[in-house]
Amino acid sequence: MDSLDSFASDKLAALDAQALRRRLKETERGPKAAAARDGRAMVSFSCNDYLGLSHHPRVVAAARVALEIHGAGSGGSRLVTGNYPVIGRLEERLAAHKGKEAALVFGSGYLANLGVAPALVGSRDLILLDELSHSCMWAGAKLSGATILTFRHNECDDLRAKLAAARGRHPRALVMTERVFSMDGDLAPMADILSVAADHDAWTLVDDAHGLGLAEDGPHAPLEMGTLSKSLGSYGGYLCASRAVIDLLICRARSFVYTTGLPPASAAAALEALTILEEEPDRRARPILLARRFTQRLGLPRAESAVVPVIVGDARRALDLSASLEAEGFLVVAIRPPTVPPGTARLRVAFSAAHSEAQVDALAEAIARHRDG
Repeated sequence: MDSLDSFASDKLAALDAQALRRRLKETERGPKAAAARDGRAMVSFSCNDYLGLSHHPRVVAAARVALEIHGAGSGGSRLVTGNYPVIGRLEERLAAHKGKEAALVFGSGYLANLGVAPALVGSRDLILLDELSHSCMWAGAKLSGATILTFRHNECDDLRAKLAAARGRHPRALVMTERVFSMDGDLAPMADILSVAADHDAWTLVDDAHGLGLAEDGPHAPLEMGTLSKSLGSYGGYLCASRAVIDLLICRARSFVYTTGLPPASAAAALEALTILEEEPDRRARPILLARRFTQRLGLPRAESAVVPVIVGDARRALDLSASLEAEGFLVVAIRPPTVPPGTARLRVAFSAAHSEAQVDALAEAIARHRDG
Protein backbone atom coordinates (compact mmCIF):
# COMPACT_ATOMS: atom_id res chain seq x y z
CA MET A 1 0.00 0.00 0.00
CA ASP A 2 3.01 2.32 0.36
CA SER A 3 3.22 2.73 -3.41
CA LEU A 4 -0.49 3.53 -3.61
CA ASP A 5 -0.26 6.19 -0.92
CA SER A 6 2.89 7.61 -2.53
CA PHE A 7 1.11 7.81 -5.87
CA ALA A 8 -1.86 9.63 -4.31
CA SER A 9 0.37 11.99 -2.31
CA ASP A 10 2.44 12.91 -5.36
CA LYS A 11 -0.66 13.65 -7.39
CA LEU A 12 -2.10 15.80 -4.60
CA ALA A 13 1.14 17.74 -4.29
CA ALA A 14 1.07 18.48 -8.01
CA LEU A 15 -2.51 19.73 -7.73
CA ASP A 16 -1.57 21.90 -4.76
CA ALA A 17 1.29 23.45 -6.74
CA GLN A 18 -1.17 24.50 -9.46
CA ALA A 19 -3.93 25.63 -7.07
CA LEU A 20 -6.12 22.90 -8.57
CA ARG A 21 -6.76 20.70 -5.53
CA ARG A 22 -10.39 20.33 -4.54
CA ARG A 23 -11.62 20.07 -0.97
CA LEU A 24 -15.03 19.47 0.53
CA LYS A 25 -16.33 22.28 2.71
CA GLU A 26 -19.19 21.61 5.08
CA THR A 27 -22.01 23.93 4.09
CA GLU A 28 -25.59 24.17 5.29
CA ARG A 29 -28.34 25.39 2.97
CA GLY A 30 -31.58 27.07 3.85
CA PRO A 31 -34.47 28.88 2.18
CA LYS A 32 -34.08 32.22 0.40
CA ALA A 33 -30.54 31.42 -0.83
CA ALA A 34 -29.26 31.19 2.73
CA ALA A 35 -26.14 29.21 3.52
CA ALA A 36 -23.84 28.74 6.51
CA ARG A 37 -20.18 27.78 6.91
CA ASP A 38 -18.40 27.47 10.24
CA GLY A 39 -21.43 28.99 11.91
CA ARG A 40 -21.37 32.11 9.69
CA ALA A 41 -24.52 33.11 7.82
CA MET A 42 -23.97 33.63 4.10
CA VAL A 43 -25.85 34.28 0.87
CA SER A 44 -25.21 31.56 -1.70
CA PHE A 45 -24.60 32.45 -5.32
CA SER A 46 -23.20 28.98 -5.98
CA CYS A 47 -26.39 26.92 -5.96
CA ASN A 48 -28.26 25.59 -8.99
CA ASP A 49 -31.60 25.85 -7.18
CA TYR A 50 -32.55 28.47 -9.78
CA LEU A 51 -36.21 28.79 -8.82
CA GLY A 52 -35.72 28.46 -5.07
CA LEU A 53 -37.96 25.39 -5.00
CA SER A 54 -35.86 23.00 -2.91
CA HIS A 55 -37.26 24.57 0.28
CA HIS A 56 -40.70 25.47 -1.06
CA PRO A 57 -43.35 24.29 1.44
CA ARG A 58 -45.37 22.47 -1.22
CA VAL A 59 -42.28 20.65 -2.55
CA VAL A 60 -41.13 19.63 0.93
CA ALA A 61 -44.65 18.48 1.84
CA ALA A 62 -44.91 16.34 -1.30
CA ALA A 63 -41.61 14.66 -0.49
CA ARG A 64 -42.69 14.10 3.12
CA VAL A 65 -45.94 12.40 2.12
CA ALA A 66 -44.13 10.11 -0.34
CA LEU A 67 -41.49 9.34 2.28
CA GLU A 68 -44.10 8.29 4.81
CA ILE A 69 -45.96 6.12 2.30
CA HIS A 70 -43.08 4.54 0.35
CA GLY A 71 -40.07 4.79 2.65
CA ALA A 72 -36.63 6.26 2.09
CA GLY A 73 -35.52 4.20 -0.91
CA SER A 74 -36.99 2.52 -3.97
CA GLY A 75 -35.67 -0.94 -3.10
CA GLY A 76 -33.94 -1.82 -6.34
CA SER A 77 -33.80 -1.35 -10.08
CA ARG A 78 -37.02 0.00 -11.53
CA LEU A 79 -37.24 -3.13 -13.68
CA VAL A 80 -37.23 -5.23 -10.51
CA THR A 81 -38.86 -3.44 -7.56
CA GLY A 82 -38.43 0.30 -7.97
CA ASN A 83 -41.07 1.50 -10.44
CA TYR A 84 -43.34 3.45 -8.12
CA PRO A 85 -46.47 5.10 -9.60
CA VAL A 86 -45.24 8.58 -8.68
CA ILE A 87 -42.26 8.11 -11.00
CA GLY A 88 -44.62 7.24 -13.84
CA ARG A 89 -46.68 10.34 -13.16
CA LEU A 90 -43.53 12.46 -13.17
CA GLU A 91 -42.50 10.99 -16.53
CA GLU A 92 -45.90 11.79 -18.02
CA ARG A 93 -45.65 15.41 -16.84
CA LEU A 94 -42.06 15.83 -18.05
CA ALA A 95 -42.99 14.49 -21.47
CA ALA A 96 -45.97 16.84 -21.70
CA HIS A 97 -43.83 19.79 -20.61
CA LYS A 98 -41.33 19.05 -23.38
CA GLY A 99 -43.95 18.20 -25.99
CA LYS A 100 -42.77 14.60 -26.29
CA GLU A 101 -44.54 11.26 -26.29
CA ALA A 102 -42.67 9.82 -23.31
CA ALA A 103 -39.94 10.31 -20.74
CA LEU A 104 -37.62 8.14 -18.68
CA VAL A 105 -36.33 9.14 -15.23
CA PHE A 106 -32.78 8.18 -14.25
CA GLY A 107 -30.99 8.29 -10.91
CA SER A 108 -29.16 11.50 -11.89
CA GLY A 109 -28.43 13.69 -14.88
CA TYR A 110 -24.95 12.18 -15.07
CA LEU A 111 -26.46 8.69 -15.26
CA ALA A 112 -28.85 9.82 -17.98
CA ASN A 113 -26.04 11.10 -20.21
CA LEU A 114 -23.97 8.05 -19.35
CA GLY A 115 -26.69 5.74 -20.63
CA VAL A 116 -28.38 7.41 -23.60
CA ALA A 117 -25.57 7.62 -26.17
CA PRO A 118 -24.33 4.02 -25.74
CA ALA A 119 -27.92 2.77 -26.09
CA LEU A 120 -28.38 4.52 -29.45
CA VAL A 121 -25.00 4.48 -31.22
CA GLY A 122 -22.06 2.08 -31.32
CA SER A 123 -18.59 1.47 -32.66
CA ARG A 124 -19.49 2.00 -36.33
CA ASP A 125 -21.26 5.30 -35.65
CA LEU A 126 -20.35 8.98 -35.26
CA ILE A 127 -20.81 11.45 -32.39
CA LEU A 128 -20.22 15.19 -32.74
CA LEU A 129 -19.86 17.09 -29.47
CA ASP A 130 -19.70 20.80 -28.82
CA GLU A 131 -16.19 21.25 -27.44
CA LEU A 132 -17.55 22.70 -24.17
CA SER A 133 -20.03 19.90 -23.52
CA HIS A 134 -20.34 18.67 -19.93
CA SER A 135 -18.10 15.89 -18.65
CA CYS A 136 -20.97 13.37 -18.46
CA MET A 137 -21.73 13.89 -22.15
CA TRP A 138 -18.12 13.06 -22.97
CA ALA A 139 -18.27 10.01 -20.70
CA GLY A 140 -21.40 8.68 -22.40
CA ALA A 141 -19.94 9.33 -25.84
CA LYS A 142 -16.76 7.43 -24.98
CA LEU A 143 -18.71 4.49 -23.56
CA SER A 144 -20.58 4.16 -26.85
CA GLY A 145 -17.39 3.28 -28.72
CA ALA A 146 -18.42 5.61 -31.55
CA THR A 147 -16.01 7.84 -33.44
CA ILE A 148 -16.02 11.18 -31.58
CA LEU A 149 -15.43 14.53 -33.23
CA THR A 150 -15.75 17.96 -31.63
CA PHE A 151 -17.03 21.14 -33.24
CA ARG A 152 -16.07 24.62 -32.15
CA HIS A 153 -18.29 26.00 -29.43
CA ASN A 154 -21.69 27.02 -30.85
CA GLU A 155 -20.27 27.26 -34.41
CA CYS A 156 -22.71 25.62 -36.78
CA ASP A 157 -20.49 26.11 -39.84
CA ASP A 158 -17.85 23.92 -38.20
CA LEU A 159 -20.51 21.35 -37.28
CA ARG A 160 -21.77 21.35 -40.87
CA ALA A 161 -18.30 20.90 -42.34
CA LYS A 162 -17.42 18.02 -40.04
CA LEU A 163 -20.74 16.26 -40.60
CA ALA A 164 -20.38 16.64 -44.36
CA ALA A 165 -16.86 15.20 -44.29
CA ALA A 166 -17.51 12.24 -41.98
CA ARG A 167 -21.20 11.34 -42.15
CA GLY A 168 -20.95 9.02 -45.15
CA ARG A 169 -18.56 6.66 -43.34
CA HIS A 170 -20.97 5.95 -40.48
CA PRO A 171 -24.46 4.37 -40.44
CA ARG A 172 -25.70 6.67 -37.67
CA ALA A 173 -24.67 10.07 -36.29
CA LEU A 174 -25.52 11.82 -33.03
CA VAL A 175 -24.97 15.53 -32.31
CA MET A 176 -24.66 16.44 -28.62
CA THR A 177 -24.80 19.91 -27.08
CA GLU A 178 -26.18 21.86 -24.12
CA ARG A 179 -29.02 24.35 -24.33
CA VAL A 180 -27.46 26.45 -21.54
CA PHE A 181 -23.75 25.85 -21.01
CA SER A 182 -23.16 25.28 -17.33
CA MET A 183 -19.88 27.20 -16.96
CA ASP A 184 -20.38 30.05 -19.45
CA GLY A 185 -24.14 30.55 -19.21
CA ASP A 186 -24.50 31.08 -22.96
CA LEU A 187 -27.14 29.44 -25.16
CA ALA A 188 -26.70 27.02 -28.02
CA PRO A 189 -28.15 28.11 -31.40
CA MET A 190 -30.59 25.22 -31.32
CA ALA A 191 -32.55 26.05 -34.48
CA ASP A 192 -29.36 26.11 -36.56
CA ILE A 193 -27.93 22.99 -34.92
CA LEU A 194 -31.14 21.04 -35.53
CA SER A 195 -31.24 22.21 -39.14
CA VAL A 196 -27.66 21.12 -39.80
CA ALA A 197 -28.25 17.76 -38.12
CA ALA A 198 -31.44 17.15 -40.11
CA ASP A 199 -29.64 17.94 -43.39
CA HIS A 200 -27.26 15.05 -42.64
CA ASP A 201 -29.77 12.65 -41.07
CA ALA A 202 -28.12 13.04 -37.67
CA TRP A 203 -29.97 12.82 -34.37
CA THR A 204 -29.58 15.58 -31.79
CA LEU A 205 -29.39 15.29 -28.00
CA VAL A 206 -29.59 18.52 -26.01
CA ASP A 207 -28.65 18.66 -22.34
CA ASP A 208 -31.18 21.04 -20.75
CA ALA A 209 -29.94 20.71 -17.17
CA HIS A 210 -29.52 24.47 -16.73
CA GLY A 211 -32.35 25.60 -18.99
CA LEU A 212 -35.45 23.79 -17.73
CA GLY A 213 -38.05 26.40 -16.87
CA LEU A 214 -35.65 29.26 -17.58
CA ALA A 215 -34.49 29.21 -21.20
CA GLU A 216 -36.64 26.72 -23.09
CA ASP A 217 -37.83 28.95 -25.94
CA GLY A 218 -37.20 27.73 -29.46
CA PRO A 219 -37.29 24.30 -31.08
CA HIS A 220 -36.77 21.10 -29.12
CA ALA A 221 -34.39 18.31 -30.08
CA PRO A 222 -35.48 14.71 -30.70
CA LEU A 223 -33.64 13.83 -27.48
CA GLU A 224 -34.24 16.28 -24.61
CA MET A 225 -32.23 15.39 -21.53
CA GLY A 226 -32.30 17.26 -18.22
CA THR A 227 -32.14 17.07 -14.45
CA LEU A 228 -34.51 17.24 -11.50
CA SER A 229 -31.83 18.73 -9.25
CA LYS A 230 -31.67 22.33 -10.44
CA SER A 231 -34.82 24.23 -11.40
CA LEU A 232 -36.95 21.49 -9.83
CA GLY A 233 -35.02 21.53 -6.55
CA SER A 234 -34.98 17.74 -6.11
CA TYR A 235 -32.68 15.00 -7.43
CA GLY A 236 -32.53 12.82 -10.54
CA GLY A 237 -32.32 13.05 -14.32
CA TYR A 238 -34.54 12.36 -17.32
CA LEU A 239 -34.77 11.97 -21.06
CA CYS A 240 -37.83 13.05 -23.07
CA ALA A 241 -38.23 11.52 -26.53
CA SER A 242 -40.57 9.43 -28.68
CA ARG A 243 -42.29 6.41 -27.18
CA ALA A 244 -40.17 4.05 -29.29
CA VAL A 245 -36.91 5.62 -28.13
CA ILE A 246 -37.93 5.53 -24.46
CA ASP A 247 -39.03 1.89 -24.74
CA LEU A 248 -35.65 1.04 -26.28
CA LEU A 249 -33.76 2.83 -23.49
CA ILE A 250 -35.69 0.86 -20.87
CA CYS A 251 -34.12 -2.23 -22.43
CA ARG A 252 -30.65 -0.91 -23.34
CA ALA A 253 -29.56 2.04 -21.19
CA ARG A 254 -27.23 0.34 -18.72
CA SER A 255 -27.26 3.27 -16.28
CA PHE A 256 -31.03 2.74 -16.03
CA VAL A 257 -31.27 -1.06 -16.13
CA TYR A 258 -28.55 -1.85 -13.62
CA THR A 259 -29.02 0.78 -10.93
CA THR A 260 -31.46 1.42 -8.12
CA GLY A 261 -34.48 3.52 -9.03
CA LEU A 262 -34.98 7.07 -7.86
CA PRO A 263 -36.38 7.34 -4.31
CA PRO A 264 -40.13 8.04 -4.51
CA ALA A 265 -39.76 11.14 -2.30
CA SER A 266 -37.38 12.71 -4.85
CA ALA A 267 -39.83 12.01 -7.67
CA ALA A 268 -42.76 13.43 -5.69
CA ALA A 269 -40.78 16.59 -4.89
CA ALA A 270 -39.85 17.07 -8.54
CA LEU A 271 -43.44 16.50 -9.65
CA GLU A 272 -44.74 19.21 -7.31
CA ALA A 273 -41.91 21.55 -8.32
CA LEU A 274 -42.79 21.09 -11.99
CA THR A 275 -46.37 22.09 -11.17
CA ILE A 276 -45.16 25.27 -9.46
CA LEU A 277 -42.79 26.01 -12.34
CA GLU A 278 -45.66 25.87 -14.82
CA GLU A 279 -47.99 27.90 -12.57
CA GLU A 280 -45.61 30.81 -11.89
CA PRO A 281 -44.10 32.50 -14.97
CA ASP A 282 -42.79 35.40 -12.86
CA ARG A 283 -40.73 32.97 -10.79
CA ARG A 284 -39.23 31.52 -13.99
CA ALA A 285 -38.34 34.95 -15.35
CA ARG A 286 -36.76 36.32 -12.17
CA PRO A 287 -33.33 34.56 -12.19
CA ILE A 288 -32.39 35.89 -15.63
CA LEU A 289 -33.64 39.38 -14.77
CA LEU A 290 -31.40 39.35 -11.70
CA ALA A 291 -28.48 38.01 -13.72
CA ARG A 292 -28.89 40.89 -16.19
CA ARG A 293 -29.03 43.39 -13.35
CA PHE A 294 -25.70 41.96 -12.17
CA THR A 295 -23.99 42.01 -15.58
CA GLN A 296 -25.12 45.58 -16.18
CA ARG A 297 -23.60 46.74 -12.90
CA LEU A 298 -20.27 45.06 -13.61
CA GLY A 299 -20.10 45.94 -17.30
CA LEU A 300 -20.19 42.28 -18.33
CA PRO A 301 -21.85 40.86 -21.46
CA ARG A 302 -25.62 40.72 -21.01
CA ALA A 303 -26.66 37.53 -19.26
CA GLU A 304 -28.42 34.91 -21.40
CA SER A 305 -29.26 32.59 -18.52
CA ALA A 306 -29.13 32.33 -14.74
CA VAL A 307 -25.38 31.57 -14.89
CA VAL A 308 -22.81 34.36 -15.22
CA PRO A 309 -19.04 33.73 -15.37
CA VAL A 310 -16.66 36.34 -14.00
CA ILE A 311 -13.45 35.35 -15.78
CA VAL A 312 -10.31 35.75 -13.66
CA GLY A 313 -7.79 33.67 -15.60
CA ASP A 314 -5.38 32.41 -12.94
CA ALA A 315 -6.63 29.60 -10.70
CA ARG A 316 -5.02 30.94 -7.52
CA ARG A 317 -6.41 34.41 -8.18
CA ALA A 318 -9.89 32.92 -8.58
CA LEU A 319 -9.54 31.11 -5.24
CA ASP A 320 -8.38 34.30 -3.54
CA LEU A 321 -11.29 36.29 -4.94
CA SER A 322 -13.75 33.60 -3.83
CA ALA A 323 -12.23 33.65 -0.33
CA SER A 324 -12.50 37.44 -0.15
CA LEU A 325 -16.16 37.28 -1.05
CA GLU A 326 -16.76 34.51 1.48
CA ALA A 327 -15.28 36.75 4.18
CA GLU A 328 -17.98 39.30 3.29
CA GLY A 329 -20.76 36.72 3.48
CA PHE A 330 -21.08 35.72 -0.19
CA LEU A 331 -20.67 32.10 -1.27
CA VAL A 332 -19.39 32.22 -4.87
CA VAL A 333 -17.44 29.19 -6.04
CA ALA A 334 -14.17 29.41 -7.98
CA ILE A 335 -14.16 27.16 -11.05
CA ARG A 336 -10.75 25.98 -12.24
CA PRO A 337 -9.28 23.62 -14.86
CA PRO A 338 -10.00 20.94 -15.89
CA THR A 339 -13.65 21.93 -15.45
CA VAL A 340 -12.90 24.97 -17.64
CA PRO A 341 -10.07 25.45 -20.17
CA PRO A 342 -6.62 26.47 -18.89
CA GLY A 343 -6.29 30.19 -18.32
CA THR A 344 -10.04 30.71 -17.85
CA ALA A 345 -10.49 30.14 -14.10
CA ARG A 346 -13.51 32.07 -12.96
CA LEU A 347 -16.18 32.80 -10.44
CA ARG A 348 -19.37 31.04 -11.46
CA VAL A 349 -22.27 33.16 -10.23
CA ALA A 350 -25.65 31.42 -10.19
CA PHE A 351 -28.83 33.44 -9.69
CA SER A 352 -32.04 32.26 -8.09
CA ALA A 353 -35.58 33.52 -7.84
CA ALA A 354 -34.89 33.46 -4.09
CA HIS A 355 -32.31 36.28 -4.31
CA SER A 356 -33.25 39.88 -3.65
CA GLU A 357 -32.17 42.86 -5.74
CA ALA A 358 -30.26 44.19 -2.73
CA GLN A 359 -28.27 40.95 -2.44
CA VAL A 360 -27.40 41.05 -6.14
CA ASP A 361 -26.29 44.68 -5.94
CA ALA A 362 -24.17 44.00 -2.86
CA LEU A 363 -22.43 41.10 -4.56
CA ALA A 364 -21.71 43.17 -7.67
CA GLU A 365 -20.23 45.92 -5.52
CA ALA A 366 -18.04 43.46 -3.61
CA ILE A 367 -16.75 41.79 -6.78
CA ALA A 368 -15.95 45.14 -8.37
CA ARG A 369 -14.05 46.22 -5.27
CA HIS A 370 -11.95 43.05 -4.98
CA ARG A 371 -11.50 42.50 -8.70
CA ASP A 372 -10.36 46.03 -9.48
CA GLY A 373 -8.62 46.81 -6.22
